[in-house]
Amino acid sequence: MRLMFDQCLYFNTSALARRLEREWAEAFEPFGVTPPQGFMLRAILDRPGMLQRELSEALSIARPTATRALDGLEERGYIERRRVEGDGREVAIFPTAQAQAIKRPLNEASGAVTARLKDRMGGSTFAETVQKIRVVRSALE
Repeated sequence: MRLMFDQCLYFNTSALARRLEREWAEAFEPFGVTPPQGFMLRAILDRPGMLQRELSEALSIARPTATRALDGLEERGYIERRRVEGDGREVAIFPTAQAQAIKRPLNEASGAVTARLKDRMGGSTFAETVQKIRVVRSALE
């Protein structure tokens, strides 16, 4: 049965986003973080000292959204913020020792989700889909 929204980009990407949210929520739950916080923490662990502005740009999110996610990570003891010398408006983000301790299992949990998705979809379909989504996202920015 065809639905009236079968050709709707919004409907299909929203449904996909909800499904992926559940996958990563389950993966990141042992660490006490949401999927957005999990990906943010992975980025911070990969590039300690990244400016909040750079983090927002890298994750394609608004600064207030980044601030809320960072607040949660800070409350859980995973990050610390430091003012940048010479520019009191800029904040650099650093992982704590607690975050460093979960870096590998956090990356493995995320990698396991990706592996499951590749297995279900097929590796080439997965790669093509991600690439096409990136092209669409770039075209709409």
